[in-house]
Amino acid sequence: MKIIFNPDAETVARLREGLRRKDGYCPCRLQKTEDNICMCREFREQIADPDFEGFCHCRLYYKEK
Repeated sequence: MKIIFNPDAETVARLREGLRRKDGYCPCRLQKTEDNICMCREFREQIADPDFEGFCHCRLYYKEK
């Protein structure tokens, strides 16, 4: 298993700026809750699933099998 950034540098830059503006909370989520702090709870659960391969909700990270 390997976690990498999205290969699209422009997407990564835009999302990282969003994270800075929202104090580390996912820029794609409206609520500022503990579950939405990057890496969000949803993606951490996907990481734990050995069969999951793909992007997180906002497409900043990618999990390879």
